[in-house]
Amino acid sequence: MTTNNRSWRRAGAFATIATVSALGVGLAAGTAQAHTPVWEVTCTEVSVDLTAYSPKEDNTVTVTVDGKDLLPAETFKGDFHKKLELPQHDKELTVRLVVKAGDDDKFSRDESKTAPVCDDKPSPSPTPTPSETPSTSTPTPSSTPSTATSPAEVPPASTKPSPSGDLAETGSSSSTPLIAGAAAVVIVAGGGIMWAARKRRSAQH
Repeated sequence: MTTNNRSWRRAGAFATIATVSALGVGLAAGTAQAHTPVWEVTCTEVSVDLTAYSPKEDNTVTVTVDGKDLLPAETFKGDFHKKLELPQHDKELTVRLVVKAGDDDKFSRDESKTAPVCDDKPSPSPTPTPSETPSTSTPTPSSTPSTATSPAEVPPASTKPSPSGDLAETGSSSSTPLIAGAAAVVIVAGGGIMWAARKRRSAQH
C-alpha cells in the first residue's frame, strides 16, 4: 500500500508540473503576441500600426519630427492605425514614436527612426545632336516683289508727226490749181470779148 501511494504521489506531481509548464508556455506566447507596435518611416510619410493593446485601458501614442509634434498625444483602445505625411525636407529627419500602454508600462515603447531625403531631382536633359538643333535660318521670300510699271504709269504715246508722213488734210485736193487756172482763163476771155464788143460799137458810130 505504501509503495502504491508513493507511485500515485509521484504521478500526480509530474502531472501538476506538466500542467503548470503548459500554462506558462501559453501565457508567454500570449504575452509575446500582445501589444504589437509596428511603424515604418519613408522619405514622405510615417505609418503607425498598433495592435493587441488593452481594449479597456486608455493607451496613448505620440509622434514627433526633430522635436516637433507630428502627431500630438492621441488616446486609443485596442488598435491604432494612421499614416502621417512628413514635411518637405532637404536633410534627414529624426522621427520618434512614443507609445504608453494603459494596462502595464512594460508594454510601452519609445523608439526613433530616420526619414531619408527623397531623391526626386530631375535628371539632366541630353544635349541635342547637330541634327536635332532647331534651325535658325531666315525663310526666303517665295517671290521677289514685281517692279513692272502699272498701266496707269505707262507714259502716253508721242503725237509728233513722222517727218516722212503726209501733211494733214486742210479741205483742198490736188485738183484745186486746175480749177483756179480755168477760172483765170474764163475771166481773161470774158475781158477780151467785152473789149472787142466795145471797139465794134465805137466803129459803128
